[in-house]
Amino acid sequence: MASLNALILVCLLYVALLFGVAFLADRAALQGRSGKWMKSPLIYTLSLSIYCTGWTFYGAVGYAARSGLEFATIYLGPTLIMISWWWGLRKLVRVGRSQRITSIADLLSARYGKSNALAICITLLAVVSTTPYIALQLQSITLSFEIFADADPTSGFSEQNTVFWVACGLAAFAILFGTRNLNANERHHGVVTAVALEAVVKLVALLAVGIFVVWGIAGGVEATLAQIDASAIGAWQVMPGRWTTTLFLAAAAFICLPRMFQVMVVENVDERHLKLASWAFPLYLLLISLFVVPIAAVGLHVLPDGANPDLFVLAIPMHQGQDALAMLVFLGGFSSATSMVIVAAMALSTMMSNHIVMPYWLRYRSSRVSVSGDVRNVVLIARRLSIAAIMGLGYLYYVLSGGGTALATIGLVAFAGVSQLLPALVGGLFWRGATRNGALAGITIGFVIWVYSLLLPALGDGLLPADVMEQGPWGVGWLRPQALFGLHSLDPIVHAAFWSLGSNTLIFCLVSLMSFPSPIERLQGAQFVHVFEHSTGPRGWTGSVAQAEDLMVMSQRILGASEAQAFFDDERNRQGVRGGLPEPTPGFLERLERELSASIGAAAAHAMIGQIVGGSSVSVEDLMAVADETAQILEYSSKLETQSTELADTARQLRDSNEKLTQISAQKDAFLSQVSHELRTPMTSIRAFSEILRDVEQMQEADQKRYAAIIHDESLRLTRLLDDILDLSVLEHGQVQLNLRSVVLADVLTRAQATALTGIAQPIDVKRDGDREEIKLFTDADRLAQVFINIITNAQKYCDAEKPVLKISVMHTTDWIHIDFIDNGKGIDKEQSQLVFEKFSRIRPENAGGAGLGLAICREVMQRLNGEIEYFAHTTGSCFRVSVPIHQEI
Repeated sequence: MASLNALILVCLLYVALLFGVAFLADRAALQGRSGKWMKSPLIYTLSLSIYCTGWTFYGAVGYAARSGLEFATIYLGPTLIMISWWWGLRKLVRVGRSQRITSIADLLSARYGKSNALAICITLLAVVSTTPYIALQLQSITLSFEIFADADPTSGFSEQNTVFWVACGLAAFAILFGTRNLNANERHHGVVTAVALEAVVKLVALLAVGIFVVWGIAGGVEATLAQIDASAIGAWQVMPGRWTTTLFLAAAAFICLPRMFQVMVVENVDERHLKLASWAFPLYLLLISLFVVPIAAVGLHVLPDGANPDLFVLAIPMHQGQDALAMLVFLGGFSSATSMVIVAAMALSTMMSNHIVMPYWLRYRSSRVSVSGDVRNVVLIARRLSIAAIMGLGYLYYVLSGGGTALATIGLVAFAGVSQLLPALVGGLFWRGATRNGALAGITIGFVIWVYSLLLPALGDGLLPADVMEQGPWGVGWLRPQALFGLHSLDPIVHAAFWSLGSNTLIFCLVSLMSFPSPIERLQGAQFVHVFEHSTGPRGWTGSVAQAEDLMVMSQRILGASEAQAFFDDERNRQGVRGGLPEPTPGFLERLERELSASIGAAAAHAMIGQIVGGSSVSVEDLMAVADETAQILEYSSKLETQSTELADTARQLRDSNEKLTQISAQKDAFLSQVSHELRTPMTSIRAFSEILRDVEQMQEADQKRYAAIIHDESLRLTRLLDDILDLSVLEHGQVQLNLRSVVLADVLTRAQATALTGIAQPIDVKRDGDREEIKLFTDADRLAQVFINIITNAQKYCDAEKPVLKISVMHTTDWIHIDFIDNGKGIDKEQSQLVFEKFSRIRPENAGGAGLGLAICREVMQRLNGEIEYFAHTTGSCFRVSVPIHQEI
């Protein structure tokens, strides 16, 4: 007989295998090597097996032993959904992807006007209703350990210690692989791959024990069927009310369980995967339930009276001395329980951080949203602490409930609780008239009735006094928890489901009909109901150019500096803007909101952008979509709105261009004055000292050298000015001759740094990463060095920090090399930043030593080199980015 220590060793090795699989899958995904298999429909289908928990692995057999074929309803519910309602699941997945949904609370919040109050309500309901389910998994693992411990008297098994350490281990796994990415739309490849592996393990384990029972113990199919008929299972009668209720609860829970929503919607990478899952997952459920009744019948026959039916799957192999099979069955049950707990904890932690922690954190720091602490760290810490709290609640429920023996009862309690989300979910997908008030009222009423009539009674004595259970509160009999309004003849599950879901649906419909949705609710309703016609988020945000930097800084706090910069660069390229930040157009703000939603949820993202841009407007097209007028009117209005938007954009661009031309004209006038002054000053000096040298007959040799040196220096100054003007003219007219050759970037930078800072008493502190600069380029090294020298010289002149520092960082992609020059000064004002590359422009004339042609020359040089130079604000100062193509074709 296998010892408990051997079992623990095998369990640890199996957990190590799961860690390894999850780690390798995560690393492959981060390196872009996820491959087709990690994004295949088979992995997606196997991940749906998260539905089959310790309840279905162990409890289904116990369910069958106690209630006959009623256990089949647990599998029939999801089967009916996958076969007959796959089009509804496709719509759900499309909504999730188009709206960047992170959880079921986020989806309902986004649908009903991005209401965080509704999201908090749903999150609390999900946590409370999932807590019994987590306790159930802890119980199934503990019971399986206990049955091995009973066979090993020297084991020293402690139930409380086992439950505690199992909960800690599962929390650690969920934290390690469920909170690696802040962006929930960055799929948890490691966890999903581990879940798929566990799906195979638990299926193989159940099939193995089933084959052993039928052909190894019962003696074949016919003998097994005869044994089933002779057992108590064959005498069970179908109870239509309970069958219908459990079937409905199983179907509803399959859609509404946070863990199912996580793998079915959030982790989905291609909605076409539902085609395979629509028949492959029901087949999986058929296989996993195939031997449930035979195992139950044989267990009743061969095991001693009083044996726990929930553990027949494990007890039969142990009773028959099949240690290896018993070990495999244990791993199957362990897989069923751990995968559910890990994914559920991940999903619930996302909901808690996005809808409870983040909104209150933002409220207390609302005045410093765009300039204060790192939001990424706050969210990640909140999710990790939430996972620990959720596992603690599951452990507490286990302790309070006493770890009852009927796993099926606990599972149905959780199903009934999470099903309270179904009316608001289905209504939100198919009924545009559904409102936030209706959803909030319905869910609240249903949740309260469920807690009062089912959850508290299921926790055992103490939470609800015996006199309340028997006579009702204050002696009011029709308020008895399990006999509301005098309906006392129903099964407790049927009774609670009837009153909670019935009241929920009724209140939801009535309040929705009596209340009027807000504009954003109506817009979201149109987007959800007609998601296949409108697969984008709601439009209508309006912002100004002055708010672009605030949006950039806020995005860096949430997405990270590199991710935010990449997003803004893509948007700038989309808009065709050269340099600077993209314009905060309604389309850009909509895309930014969806991007932030993937990290902090729709409600928090909506609130954060609202704090910066100040509000939103409703377009004519959106109003027509909500009003659902005829297609002709909608098309005509859409054209008018498009034309109006184009005219408004053109007018705005003309105004911007006019302002820019006015500024350039002023700069040009200043330049002409400056050039006149710059030419006159050296010419005057040259003339004056030349006349002195000519007219003074007797002059000391020292004075002659000094006057000659002044004439030489002024001549050089005059030459530099003329060279800049001529150089710019040559570049603008395309008359430049390029000397293209293979060079090393590090050599060009070193040469430029030495040239720019030679002879300076206190040069700026330049920080570089030499390893990243060892890149070969095919370019004109002299011209590229000219650009670098100008940028470094400007940093030396204009960086006003107490200890000036210039950081040169190099990033490379497949085709481009990006060299960033970032100083720690106060940067350039927004109004002036748009003119830095214009001719004659000098940001700070009082500090300048030239005519303002340096950066204009740099821009022309980079255009001839097929590259770019651009300026954008940075959190630490100014940043000039030089982009050079790796494969040059000039």
